[in-house]
Amino acid sequence: MMTLVFSAHHEHADEPSDAPFLPADWPHRMSSRFVMSSGCRWHVQRTGQGPVMLLIHGTAASTHTWRDLIPPLAEHFDVIAVDLPGHAFTERLPSSSMTLSSLSSALADLLDTLDIEPAHIVGHSAGAAIALDLTLNRGVNAATLCGINAALLPFGGAMQSLFSPMAQFFATTRLMPRLLARRAKDPKAVLRVLKGTGSTLDADGLSFYQRLFQAEPHLAAVLEMMASWDLQPLVKRLPELESPLTLLVGTEDKAISPQEADKIQRVMPSLVIHRLDGLGHLAHEESPEIIAGLIRQNARGTA
Repeated sequence: MMTLVFSAHHEHADEPSDAPFLPADWPHRMSSRFVMSSGCRWHVQRTGQGPVMLLIHGTAASTHTWRDLIPPLAEHFDVIAVDLPGHAFTERLPSSSMTLSSLSSALADLLDTLDIEPAHIVGHSAGAAIALDLTLNRGVNAATLCGINAALLPFGGAMQSLFSPMAQFFATTRLMPRLLARRAKDPKAVLRVLKGTGSTLDADGLSFYQRLFQAEPHLAAVLEMMASWDLQPLVKRLPELESPLTLLVGTEDKAISPQEADKIQRVMPSLVIHRLDGLGHLAHEESPEIIAGLIRQNARGTA
């Protein structure tokens, strides 16, 4: 079983020359490189040719979530995928802050370090919120934005008053990541978590998440991100968004209510919504060809 930590550099013919060791079976390993920015080392994958397309994963995921989406997109775009700070192979930010503002600011700095301005940004779940914050608050002028089961609205009412203190408590105790990591040794436990999203993944998909969920630093970052997430400032600025936004919404998503897209459309009448019948929260892992086609269509339509 893989441990998601940085190890000493190994020189192999099939290993990126500037990267620490990555598991031999990690998706798109040969497209990986490690970049210092904002005081931490980022895991970045880049492949393809054409307009730059940035892929931002959601909470608890990594670049692996795009494994089957990258090849069809790389036929048309210069695709860049990153592990967010604290996730998988990217180090924590020195400030240890996991707020929306700190993550999007650090990602904007990374784009500056790479001398890249993406023409298109695709974000899954919380990654969609980061994509919008990049555009609204960080000066990233993307031609199109696409959210896959985008998490753009905060919990409300009693759920908010219950969720925030619980998440903050779990994030401040070192015991919780350890307990969750031990629990993830049981594939059935991980399968239940994934099924709770409304998605059904293949054996490889289950394996990658199981390995991520056994890494205590990864889980600690996830819990702190959940505890620190505040979407209210972003929601207030949604009507100011100038870049065209398209939401791909799985009708079977159990993590983000499909009705949230309708609420967003009330304040953003130009919003385009595509319903994905029978797909859950991880729709891009369930049907990557369908999602890739919609993303290409969205990018071409506004080009």
